[in-house]
Amino acid sequence: MGNLKKLLDSNFLEYANYVVKDRAIPDIRDGLKPVQRRVLYSMFRMDDGRFNKVANIVGHTMQFHPHGDSSIGDALVGLASKDLFIDTQGNFGNIITGDSAAASRYIEARLTPLAKEVLFNKEITEYIDSYDRRNQEPVVFPAKIPVLLLLGVEGIAVGMSTRILPHNFNEVLQAQIDYLEGKEFKLYPDFIQGGILDTGEYADGNGKVRVRAVIEAPTDKKLVIREIPFGTTTESLIASVEKASKSGKIKIASINDYTTSEVEIEINLARGYNSEEAISALYAFSECEKSISVSLLVINDKVPVISTVTDIIRQTTDNLVSYLKAELEIKLGQLKERYLARTLAQIFVEERIYKKIEELKNYTMILNTVKDSFIPYESQFYREVTYDDVEKLLLLPIKKISRFDIDKNKKELKDIEKEIRQVNKNMGRIVAFTVDYIKDIMEKYGEKHQRRTKIDSIETLLAKDAAIENIKLYYDRSTGYLGTNVKADEYIMVSEFSHVLLMFKSGLRKVVKVHEKEFIGNGLQYFDTTNRLEGVVFSLIYRDKKTNWCYLKRFNEIKYILDKEYRYFPEGCRLEYFTKKTDLHFTCELEASKKMRNFIVEFDLADYKIKGLSANGVRLSNKNIIKIRAEKEEKSEVKLQPDLFEQTEDEDPK
Repeated sequence: MGNLKKLLDSNFLEYANYVVKDRAIPDIRDGLKPVQRRVLYSMFRMDDGRFNKVANIVGHTMQFHPHGDSSIGDALVGLASKDLFIDTQGNFGNIITGDSAAASRYIEARLTPLAKEVLFNKEITEYIDSYDRRNQEPVVFPAKIPVLLLLGVEGIAVGMSTRILPHNFNEVLQAQIDYLEGKEFKLYPDFIQGGILDTGEYADGNGKVRVRAVIEAPTDKKLVIREIPFGTTTESLIASVEKASKSGKIKIASINDYTTSEVEIEINLARGYNSEEAISALYAFSECEKSISVSLLVINDKVPVISTVTDIIRQTTDNLVSYLKAELEIKLGQLKERYLARTLAQIFVEERIYKKIEELKNYTMILNTVKDSFIPYESQFYREVTYDDVEKLLLLPIKKISRFDIDKNKKELKDIEKEIRQVNKNMGRIVAFTVDYIKDIMEKYGEKHQRRTKIDSIETLLAKDAAIENIKLYYDRSTGYLGTNVKADEYIMVSEFSHVLLMFKSGLRKVVKVHEKEFIGNGLQYFDTTNRLEGVVFSLIYRDKKTNWCYLKRFNEIKYILDKEYRYFPEGCRLEYFTKKTDLHFTCELEASKKMRNFIVEFDLADYKIKGLSANGVRLSNKNIIKIRAEKEEKSEVKLQPDLFEQTEDEDPK
């Protein structure tokens, strides 16, 4: 059993390592997953300038990718949708509508000029054996632009995942220039779908963003969606709107999709529902607004690490400098070899060295004679003359020797010298040379990659604030049940997100969510949703049971924690009067005694200050109040315990 456990542990670790490094997580250097790299490499090997059937590309890629044609085809279509490295012909689907691509035998693809310019260079690419050791494939491409940020990528591995959003081509390359010039830079995502983007919590690629659709209101009864958020399609967005409509969260009469090359979703609103309310509800309850969490996990030096957008720009730009320097060094070596070859040819002809070997029959003697003949001219060579150089000279046909143009050769040597000087100059100013290279790429390819997503601050819109209050919440005073499935005459209108304030005659208060049926007990004095409390002032008179004194209290701010009980007047007291009105005049009759001359206390409610909910009330009199009357009282006025207001002298107020 122990051996089996060791075997399972070992195999699982190998599998996890393989999934992380060779399938799901991109390499920071070229920003590609292995399947994407193999697709592009196959297309490069097949490239002849013409379109190739995707089925043929898939078959060719299977020489390097041992995981079936489906994953290869999906990767190719996904790369094509980014509109950077693959030109397409045929139906490759539509990321806006969600339509899938046609079968691989019907569609064609080829590399773009950008791909061939910035991804491939055999001379500076490291290769390894393919899975069956019949071919060689690149470890990574020497990518000269930050592919990782341009394409964006999602991947799920064992115990980790990555989600990198696509960025704008011109902005990414400008950030590279800013980095090389020592300037500050900031990068934010850009999506083909357009939309509105809030980057307040982007956190350099490891936070989250909020994206919104662009919604127009040509009339108060019609809305038109022109751009959709990243990660949605017109099909999924319409489905989410219809679902919200069926559940009563949005009131729409109809929805029509007129999308062609541009998004156009028309929404006709129900009667009595204006466009401002509808737009808020669409953002709250449909895919018209989404929050996207991002995590910039990449393979760096064969290890998965969390990076940042800034670090990727720095590292890929440093790589670009090294790639360009390596190419310049290779070019310099090639120029020197050309210069040496032409110099040797000129000396070989001009000094008639070929005459020295006319009578020689031994090939070794011929090689040595020619090689020794160049000894007097060694100062003109950047390296020692080899037998390979001599053999190349001996391959010159007599016809070419007889027609050798010394002046033309000298001109070509001067041109090569000029190129060598320029290469040396570029190597001496490698940073400026890199900046010029990036600017040239931007000039050639940047025009078609303008920003599509507008960056703006998006106001946080809570679902409860946009919800329609179209549900009846009932209270049954006989049973003490509160809920949407309770049968009673007394109710208020709520939404499924409402918080409901309950105020009991006992002095307790609490705020609860909307339930289908919940027992809250008898003695409910007041209930309403908290979003309708703005501007409401509560006034109440309560009696201290020990002293019989009455107190007036006024408050308007309700703070709460859901389902937690509080008091809105002190314990040991009894509620005498409760109102939301602010313009009442009260007449209170006092209990008679021999020394009293005035048995009436009058006051206006507005004369008393509004205080905090935790404050005690103001004592109305140090005598026992036996009757309370309020003038200008409307039918909707709530009275508590009517018998208290009409007490007789024989009744005990306690």
